[in-house]
Amino acid sequence: MAEFKFTDEQNQLRDAVSKFSVDHFAEDKIRALMESDPPFDPKVWARLGGELGVLGLSVPEADGGVGGTLVDQAVAIEELGARLACGPFFGTVYLAIPALVAAESAAARDELLGDLVEGRRTAAVAVVDRVGVFDPETVSVTAEGDAVSGTVNQVVDGGFADVLLVAARGPDGVALYAVDATADGVDRTPLATLDLTRSEANVTFTNAPATLIAGPDAAQRVLDHALQVGAALLAIEQVGAAQHLLDLSVEYAKTRLQFGRPIGSFQGVKHRLANLLVDVEHARSTAYHAIWALSDGSDDAELSTSIAQAVCSAALSHVATDTIQVHGGIGFTWEHQAHLYYKRATTNAVLLGSAEEHRDRVAAMVLDSATVDKVPWVADGTAV
Repeated sequence: MAEFKFTDEQNQLRDAVSKFSVDHFAEDKIRALMESDPPFDPKVWARLGGELGVLGLSVPEADGGVGGTLVDQAVAIEELGARLACGPFFGTVYLAIPALVAAESAAARDELLGDLVEGRRTAAVAVVDRVGVFDPETVSVTAEGDAVSGTVNQVVDGGFADVLLVAARGPDGVALYAVDATADGVDRTPLATLDLTRSEANVTFTNAPATLIAGPDAAQRVLDHALQVGAALLAIEQVGAAQHLLDLSVEYAKTRLQFGRPIGSFQGVKHRLANLLVDVEHARSTAYHAIWALSDGSDDAELSTSIAQAVCSAALSHVATDTIQVHGGIGFTWEHQAHLYYKRATTNAVLLGSAEEHRDRVAAMVLDSATVDKVPWVADGTAV
């Protein structure tokens, strides 16, 4: 069987992004950014794109990107996720850039993609999904000529993004449009969210001028690709955050004394941390398998991304909860970083479908298509 290994270049990329994250996304800076308007530093964002080139790692060089792979992009996202990096990663890197890469080349598409990759502009995707899948039936925004009208609720990064990619229904079907968020006819209402590092907004379009990105013949394919890549990268982000929390908990268990002994020496704490390690490694395997499947088509990408989301959402939620338990009283306080990760875990767990919804989707894809001569084996306690 093939074995996945990171290349020397990818390990160097990991080190560079990790160092950048430590310098620019330390806990005190994250707390300041999440209370600011916009909730990120545009100068740091521009450096991520123009200097480090991590916003378009998987974008072909012909489109202004680095020309790397989706695995390269995932390596960077894992390190950024470990620090809860503030910025429109979900809207811009996870969804908008993959959508534009999948769309056919055109002047408007090429210009926008170049700006996003270089960090000159940011984007959000105003599309309703069902368990991470685009369903044209959910589209309520209408298009008439070069203008769109309608409302999309709970758009991640929608409150401050420069450009909004929106699916709208016209006379020929559903198409994907780009709308300047500062244009007349665009009204954005910020929402009070649990996770202050990941904002959302309700967006209303009233005859807002729009530019066609993908017509009715291509919109489904473009958005399906974007949502699959988005789900895989979100899973990678969850892995990064879970690994950071595990490291934090292990270090605390080594130094926190109780009855004259480090609490990590007690069997109950040992077992808890061991279980968390299993969760993190399981999540990492499923997340990178999904990235791998999307990169080279070695497996069913739709199935792989759903498995990754089901596993990684549950893993980060478990790790975040147990991190608070390991830290005891201090873990419950506003002053400790554990609550920031707990809130991110809770928010991420419902983006692009919950773990329960993805497990149900996996069951439908695997079991509903099973044939009589190839029925999946289910353990029943009897000898094989």
